Amino acid sequence: MDLPIRNRRKPLVLLPSCSREIGAHRYQVLREPYLEALRNAGCTPLVVPGASQAEWEELLEVAAGVLLTGSPSNVNPRHFGEPLRDPTLPLDARRDAATLPLIPQILRRGLPLLAICRGMQEVNVALGGSLHQAVHEQPGLGEHRGSDEDGAAAMFAEAHPVRLTPGGLLRSLLACDDVRVNSVHGQGVKTLAPGLRVEATAPDGLIEAFSKPDAPGFNLCVQWHPEWQADRLPVSRALFKAFAHACEEYKASTVPAWC
Repeated sequence: MDLPIRNRRKPLVLLPSCSREIGAHRYQVLREPYLEALRNAGCTPLVVPGASQAEWEELLEVAAGVLLTGSPSNVNPRHFGEPLRDPTLPLDARRDAATLPLIPQILRRGLPLLAICRGMQEVNVALGGSLHQAVHEQPGLGEHRGSDEDGAAAMFAEAHPVRLTPGGLLRSLLACDDVRVNSVHGQGVKTLAPGLRVEATAPDGLIEAFSKPDAPGFNLCVQWHPEWQADRLPVSRALFKAFAHACEEYKASTVPAWC
């Protein structure tokens, strides 16, 4: 007996786009590696361009997961009670307005969540944490920014190791004590939001991954970029495979009994 068509569909994963001014016009954009990483893991990506909260809430009803991507823009520090340190750095008010109120709802629903770079920072801020606006200027913290002067391959090359927390989700997924990751960020976690668990740290002590263990669904937030060459790098494959598996299970659990 054939399964119903709905059961055969790949899990639908939502991704917020970013606002970008190009010339005299404003665009909604997203880097392609996120899409390819999801497709390679067996999911169907759907980019959500500049949607309202009402539109997002409608889409969450049919989604099997959410991927919060990285971006050149920073979370506006007013969302964690600080003045803007450097007005020359890019911000994205429209993305802040979309994602920050949405994150608690995603976690409450148990909808699988994978957050990368800016996405990880958004989760921390949305749940009550704060960020270093310039990690490299903090005493004891190193340089975590990448440069695209020598091309994407150099920008996203392995930069430093991260130590995985014993007993954590990331440690159980990767079955090792440490991994090497790329590093392409200026902001970073300053104060971890209540209820979050550190999953990995950099050699200088900066938090590189966390999760919310009391949320009902899969959730993992990482500071590095596993979407880069996700079809080739074992750590990236493992993370996207785990996320895709969680999305598949969520999709199966929300299919009505009559389907």
